[in-house]
Amino acid sequence: MDRRTFIGTTAGALLTSSATRVLASSADKDRLGPIGLQLYTVREQMKASVPQTLAAVAKAGYKEVEFAGYFGHPAADIRKMLDDLGLKAPSSHVQMADLGTGWGAMLDYAKTVGHEYLVCAWIDAEERTLPGYKKIAARFNEAGEAARQQGLKFGYHNYFFEFTPTDGVLPYDFLLRECDPQNVAMEIDVFWMKKGGADPVTYMKNFPGRFPMLHVKDMGPPPEFAMMDVGKGTIDWKKIFEAGETGGVKHAFVEHDETKDPDETMKASYRYLRSLRY
Repeated sequence: MDRRTFIGTTAGALLTSSATRVLASSADKDRLGPIGLQLYTVREQMKASVPQTLAAVAKAGYKEVEFAGYFGHPAADIRKMLDDLGLKAPSSHVQMADLGTGWGAMLDYAKTVGHEYLVCAWIDAEERTLPGYKKIAARFNEAGEAARQQGLKFGYHNYFFEFTPTDGVLPYDFLLRECDPQNVAMEIDVFWMKKGGADPVTYMKNFPGRFPMLHVKDMGPPPEFAMMDVGKGTIDWKKIFEAGETGGVKHAFVEHDETKDPDETMKASYRYLRSLRY
């Protein structure tokens, strides 16, 4: 099941958490602040028990989570689970269909849970044309404006396909140009951006302040370029987080789309990032 299908079948709907920088303040400026987990990593566990899964995530050391479905739980219940565990949920993923008539209800849900961002996680293949991207940019701006009026923020999460030219235009650059920065934030998935042949460091330097969130997942060597636990691959995370200062990164979420051992992925990735100095 891909992310779009997963979110579509599990999300009920979606702030106002404190906007901490990804870098810790004061004495520890060379290390990360609160580390987050994208809960898609532990989606099977979430299906079985949201409370138990969130408790395990908190026990592993994470302070933030990004949702990818609520599994039928009311917003107030989700908020209580988070509060009881000392977790914050700055963000949640949504799908394109959520940006329609149900967007207002989703914004209300987000306020109750304590989200800051609602992030569209997928663009269907049939929409990946230049006219399609033009319509999507307009839809994103409209959804982002509605979110901003409610004190929330809207964003978009990349994959690899946005870095293949379409009708002579690079879709990701097109979205960056066409989407109003006041209304649409960008969440860089480091693995998928690199898989598409692009450099996250270059984007963060060229478009300062546009990237408040990162998906942190590692990449193995060629030719497979397999997805790996953070710290076990080839990505230079020091350079990524150094560039994050310019890029405007506030939240970093560990993720692994298809891990065979979600518990170990969650723990190993956290240990690496907690020890990282840059």
